[in-house]
Amino acid sequence: MLSANPDIQLQNVSKSFGSLRVLNDVSLAINKGETTIIMGPSGCGKSTLLRCLNGLAVVDSGKVLIEGNDITQPGTDLTALRSKVGMVFQQFNLFPHLTVLENITLAPTKVRGISEKDAQETAMSLLTRIGIPDKANAWPDQLSGGQKQRVAIARCLAMQPSILLLDEPTSALDPLMASEVMDLVKKLADEGLTIVLVSHNIRFAERAGHKLVFLEEGKIVEEGPPKQLLQSASSPQVQKYLAALG
Repeated sequence: MLSANPDIQLQNVSKSFGSLRVLNDVSLAINKGETTIIMGPSGCGKSTLLRCLNGLAVVDSGKVLIEGNDITQPGTDLTALRSKVGMVFQQFNLFPHLTVLENITLAPTKVRGISEKDAQETAMSLLTRIGIPDKANAWPDQLSGGQKQRVAIARCLAMQPSILLLDEPTSALDPLMASEVMDLVKKLADEGLTIVLVSHNIRFAERAGHKLVFLEEGKIVEEGPPKQLLQSASSPQVQKYLAALG
Protein backbone atom coordinates (compact mmCIF):
# COMPACT_ATOMS: atom_id res chain seq x y z
CA MET A 1 0.00 0.00 0.00
CA LEU A 2 1.52 3.32 -1.05
CA SER A 3 1.66 6.23 1.34
CA ALA A 4 -0.75 9.12 0.91
CA ASN A 5 2.08 11.48 1.95
CA PRO A 6 4.46 12.03 -0.96
CA ASP A 7 8.15 11.33 -0.42
CA ILE A 8 8.89 13.76 -3.24
CA GLN A 9 7.00 16.85 -4.40
CA LEU A 10 7.88 19.30 -7.11
CA GLN A 11 5.70 22.40 -7.04
CA ASN A 12 5.81 24.63 -10.14
CA VAL A 13 9.53 24.06 -10.62
CA SER A 14 11.35 25.93 -13.38
CA LYS A 15 15.04 25.80 -14.26
CA SER A 16 17.03 27.55 -16.98
CA PHE A 17 20.63 27.46 -18.13
CA GLY A 18 21.22 30.87 -19.61
CA SER A 19 18.43 31.51 -22.11
CA LEU A 20 17.51 27.82 -22.32
CA ARG A 21 14.45 26.89 -20.24
CA VAL A 22 15.06 23.25 -19.27
CA LEU A 23 12.20 22.75 -16.79
CA ASN A 24 9.02 24.75 -17.19
CA ASP A 25 6.54 24.90 -14.29
CA VAL A 26 6.85 21.19 -13.42
CA SER A 27 4.66 19.78 -10.65
CA LEU A 28 4.90 16.14 -9.60
CA ALA A 29 4.19 14.01 -6.51
CA ILE A 30 5.82 10.64 -5.83
CA ASN A 31 4.64 8.49 -2.95
CA LYS A 32 6.84 6.51 -0.60
CA GLY A 33 7.66 3.13 -2.14
CA GLU A 34 6.77 4.17 -5.68
CA THR A 35 8.99 3.49 -8.67
CA THR A 36 8.59 6.38 -11.11
CA ILE A 37 10.00 6.18 -14.63
CA ILE A 38 10.86 9.43 -16.40
CA MET A 39 10.83 9.26 -20.21
CA GLY A 40 11.13 11.74 -23.03
CA PRO A 41 13.36 12.81 -25.92
CA SER A 42 16.94 13.97 -25.43
CA GLY A 43 17.17 17.47 -23.99
CA CYS A 44 13.67 17.47 -22.51
CA GLY A 45 14.89 18.01 -18.92
CA LYS A 46 14.95 14.47 -17.49
CA SER A 47 18.45 14.58 -15.98
CA THR A 48 17.97 18.14 -14.75
CA LEU A 49 14.81 17.06 -12.94
CA LEU A 50 16.77 14.37 -11.10
CA ARG A 51 19.52 16.83 -10.20
CA CYS A 52 16.96 19.20 -8.72
CA LEU A 53 15.85 16.41 -6.37
CA ASN A 54 19.22 16.16 -4.63
CA GLY A 55 20.39 19.75 -4.89
CA LEU A 56 22.92 19.28 -7.70
CA ALA A 57 20.85 21.77 -9.69
CA VAL A 58 19.30 24.81 -7.98
CA VAL A 59 15.80 25.66 -9.19
CA ASP A 60 15.00 29.16 -10.45
CA SER A 61 11.48 29.09 -9.06
CA GLY A 62 9.08 26.70 -7.36
CA LYS A 63 9.67 24.25 -4.54
CA VAL A 64 11.20 20.80 -4.15
CA LEU A 65 10.06 18.92 -1.05
CA ILE A 66 11.80 15.75 0.11
CA GLU A 67 9.91 13.91 2.84
CA GLY A 68 8.06 17.16 3.52
CA ASN A 69 11.18 19.34 3.78
CA ASP A 70 11.63 22.18 1.29
CA ILE A 71 15.20 21.75 0.01
CA THR A 72 15.03 24.98 -2.00
CA GLN A 73 15.23 27.00 1.22
CA PRO A 74 18.54 28.76 1.98
CA GLY A 75 20.65 26.89 4.51
CA THR A 76 19.57 23.41 3.38
CA ASP A 77 22.13 20.84 4.55
CA LEU A 78 23.01 19.31 1.18
CA THR A 79 25.29 16.68 2.73
CA ALA A 80 22.43 15.39 4.88
CA LEU A 81 20.08 15.55 1.89
CA ARG A 82 22.39 13.50 -0.31
CA SER A 83 22.79 10.86 2.38
CA LYS A 84 19.05 10.19 2.17
CA VAL A 85 18.67 10.83 -1.59
CA GLY A 86 21.21 8.62 -3.38
CA MET A 87 22.00 9.20 -7.05
CA VAL A 88 23.47 6.77 -9.57
CA PHE A 89 24.88 8.23 -12.79
CA GLN A 90 24.93 6.53 -16.18
CA GLN A 91 28.74 6.53 -16.36
CA PHE A 92 29.21 4.82 -12.96
CA ASN A 93 31.65 7.44 -11.53
CA LEU A 94 33.59 4.86 -9.50
CA PHE A 95 36.96 5.99 -8.14
CA PRO A 96 39.51 4.13 -10.31
CA HIS A 97 42.24 4.22 -7.64
CA LEU A 98 40.05 2.49 -5.03
CA THR A 99 38.97 -1.14 -4.87
CA VAL A 100 35.31 -2.07 -5.04
CA LEU A 101 35.20 -2.40 -1.25
CA GLU A 102 36.91 0.96 -0.76
CA ASN A 103 34.51 2.65 -3.20
CA ILE A 104 31.57 1.43 -1.14
CA THR A 105 33.00 2.21 2.32
CA LEU A 106 34.40 5.67 1.57
CA ALA A 107 31.26 7.77 2.07
CA PRO A 108 29.87 5.90 5.11
CA THR A 109 33.17 6.31 6.98
CA LYS A 110 33.93 9.89 5.88
CA VAL A 111 30.42 11.38 5.81
CA ARG A 112 28.43 9.33 8.32
CA GLY A 113 31.30 8.56 10.67
CA ILE A 114 30.68 4.81 10.59
CA SER A 115 33.58 2.66 11.74
CA GLU A 116 35.71 0.96 9.09
CA LYS A 117 34.71 -2.45 10.44
CA ASP A 118 30.97 -1.74 10.29
CA ALA A 119 31.29 -0.10 6.88
CA GLN A 120 33.13 -3.14 5.51
CA GLU A 121 30.52 -5.51 6.92
CA THR A 122 27.76 -3.47 5.29
CA ALA A 123 29.70 -3.34 2.02
CA MET A 124 30.19 -7.10 1.94
CA SER A 125 26.50 -7.62 2.69
CA LEU A 126 25.62 -5.32 -0.21
CA LEU A 127 28.05 -7.05 -2.56
CA THR A 128 26.40 -10.36 -1.68
CA ARG A 129 23.01 -8.78 -2.25
CA ILE A 130 23.99 -7.60 -5.75
CA GLY A 131 25.65 -10.91 -6.59
CA ILE A 132 29.36 -10.06 -6.74
CA PRO A 133 30.93 -10.62 -3.28
CA ASP A 134 33.99 -12.08 -5.01
CA LYS A 135 34.77 -8.65 -6.54
CA ALA A 136 35.38 -6.86 -3.22
CA ASN A 137 39.12 -6.46 -3.83
CA ALA A 138 38.89 -5.90 -7.58
CA TRP A 139 39.67 -2.57 -9.22
CA PRO A 140 36.94 -0.85 -11.25
CA ASP A 141 38.79 -1.45 -14.53
CA GLN A 142 38.61 -5.20 -13.85
CA LEU A 143 34.80 -5.14 -13.86
CA SER A 144 32.28 -5.45 -16.66
CA GLY A 145 29.96 -2.52 -17.32
CA GLY A 146 27.08 -4.27 -15.57
CA GLN A 147 29.24 -5.02 -12.55
CA LYS A 148 30.41 -1.39 -12.37
CA GLN A 149 26.82 -0.18 -12.39
CA ARG A 150 25.83 -2.64 -9.67
CA VAL A 151 28.77 -1.42 -7.55
CA ALA A 152 27.65 2.18 -8.13
CA ILE A 153 24.20 1.24 -6.85
CA ALA A 154 25.70 -0.59 -3.85
CA ARG A 155 27.79 2.51 -3.08
CA CYS A 156 24.57 4.53 -2.90
CA LEU A 157 22.82 1.93 -0.77
CA ALA A 158 25.70 1.94 1.73
CA MET A 159 24.53 5.41 2.78
CA GLN A 160 21.11 3.91 3.61
CA PRO A 161 19.09 6.33 1.47
CA SER A 162 15.31 6.34 1.54
CA ILE A 163 15.18 7.60 -2.06
CA LEU A 164 17.24 6.37 -5.03
CA LEU A 165 17.68 8.39 -8.24
CA LEU A 166 19.04 6.65 -11.34
CA ASP A 167 19.97 8.58 -14.48
CA GLU A 168 19.79 6.22 -17.48
CA PRO A 169 21.72 3.50 -15.60
CA THR A 170 21.75 1.09 -18.55
CA SER A 171 22.47 3.43 -21.47
CA ALA A 172 26.16 2.42 -21.64
CA LEU A 173 25.45 -1.30 -21.27
CA ASP A 174 24.76 -4.12 -23.69
CA PRO A 175 21.32 -5.82 -23.44
CA LEU A 176 22.50 -8.62 -21.13
CA MET A 177 24.27 -6.27 -18.72
CA ALA A 178 21.30 -3.89 -18.84
CA SER A 179 19.00 -6.74 -17.89
CA GLU A 180 21.21 -7.56 -14.87
CA VAL A 181 21.05 -3.99 -13.62
CA MET A 182 17.30 -3.68 -14.17
CA ASP A 183 16.75 -6.94 -12.28
CA LEU A 184 18.59 -5.39 -9.33
CA VAL A 185 16.54 -2.19 -9.53
CA LYS A 186 13.35 -4.27 -9.65
CA LYS A 187 14.49 -6.11 -6.50
CA LEU A 188 15.09 -2.79 -4.71
CA ALA A 189 11.68 -1.56 -5.83
CA ASP A 190 10.06 -4.72 -4.48
CA GLU A 191 11.78 -4.04 -1.14
CA GLY A 192 9.97 -0.70 -0.91
CA LEU A 193 12.67 1.85 -1.79
CA THR A 194 11.35 5.02 -3.43
CA ILE A 195 12.95 5.10 -6.88
CA VAL A 196 13.01 7.73 -9.62
CA LEU A 197 14.54 6.37 -12.81
CA VAL A 198 15.30 8.06 -16.12
CA SER A 199 15.10 5.32 -18.73
CA HIS A 200 13.96 4.41 -22.24
CA ASN A 201 13.31 0.80 -21.17
CA ILE A 202 9.63 0.19 -21.88
CA ARG A 203 9.76 -3.41 -20.68
CA PHE A 204 11.11 -2.34 -17.29
CA ALA A 205 8.50 0.42 -17.01
CA GLU A 206 5.74 -2.14 -17.55
CA ARG A 207 7.28 -4.64 -15.13
CA ALA A 208 8.38 -2.45 -12.25
CA GLY A 209 6.97 1.06 -12.57
CA HIS A 210 4.11 2.46 -10.54
CA LYS A 211 4.10 5.72 -12.47
CA LEU A 212 5.34 6.76 -15.89
CA VAL A 213 6.07 10.45 -16.53
CA PHE A 214 6.70 11.87 -20.02
CA LEU A 215 8.60 15.13 -20.42
CA GLU A 216 8.61 17.25 -23.55
CA GLU A 217 10.48 20.57 -23.75
CA GLY A 218 10.68 20.82 -19.98
CA LYS A 219 7.01 20.13 -19.32
CA ILE A 220 5.12 17.05 -18.17
CA VAL A 221 2.85 16.18 -21.07
CA GLU A 222 1.44 12.97 -19.63
CA GLU A 223 1.71 10.80 -16.51
CA GLY A 224 -0.01 7.72 -15.14
CA PRO A 225 0.25 3.94 -14.69
CA PRO A 226 2.80 2.56 -17.18
CA LYS A 227 0.65 -0.11 -18.80
CA GLN A 228 -2.19 2.35 -19.29
CA LEU A 229 -0.01 5.02 -20.90
CA LEU A 230 1.97 2.60 -23.04
CA GLN A 231 -1.25 1.17 -24.46
CA SER A 232 -3.31 4.33 -24.84
CA ALA A 233 -1.28 7.52 -24.54
CA SER A 234 -3.41 10.50 -25.53
CA SER A 235 -0.59 12.96 -26.29
CA PRO A 236 0.65 12.99 -29.92
CA GLN A 237 4.20 13.69 -28.64
CA VAL A 238 4.10 10.62 -26.42
CA GLN A 239 2.65 8.45 -29.17
CA LYS A 240 5.43 9.54 -31.53
CA TYR A 241 8.10 8.91 -28.88
CA LEU A 242 6.79 5.41 -28.12
CA ALA A 243 6.56 4.56 -31.81
CA ALA A 244 10.21 5.54 -32.23
CA LEU A 245 11.19 3.22 -29.36
CA GLY A 246 9.40 0.38 -31.14
